[in-house]
Amino acid sequence: MEKISLDAADRRILAVLQQDASVSLNELSEAVGLSSTPCWKRIRRMEQAGVIRDRVTLLSREAVGLGVTAFVSIRAGAHDENWLNLFQEGVSRIPEVVELYRMAGEVDYLLKIVCHDIAHYDRIYKRLIKVAPMGDVSSSFAMEEIKATTVLPLAELP
Repeated sequence: MEKISLDAADRRILAVLQQDASVSLNELSEAVGLSSTPCWKRIRRMEQAGVIRDRVTLLSREAVGLGVTAFVSIRAGAHDENWLNLFQEGVSRIPEVVELYRMAGEVDYLLKIVCHDIAHYDRIYKRLIKVAPMGDVSSSFAMEEIKATTVLPLAELP
């Protein structure tokens, strides 16, 4: 990814797009105070640099029947490149794992899993533990989602 500097106009564009990526170029240009061509050029530059990765539609997990969220902490079964590759490739093939992080500290990996219910989670767990030998697996279930956003805090950028 190319490192580019973002000025105030870029941050205004990104703020609008984070709220609604389907906004028309004319609406976006008007909202950020630029004409269409410079606005479009800035968007293209940010896409090419990898600042804008994707444009997606966010779904309601509950509305599609995935109302249970589990956070799974894993301690690696080994600390070598073969294990790492086996684990990352295997976990990446489980569609219910929507986020996967390699961590610093007592836990090696943290997964966010979405599922229908506890029985569905149990089926995912059984697939997960077959991926690679693991030292320890610990699961916690979210009781309430208090804050979840995809919007990055652009106002705090230097």
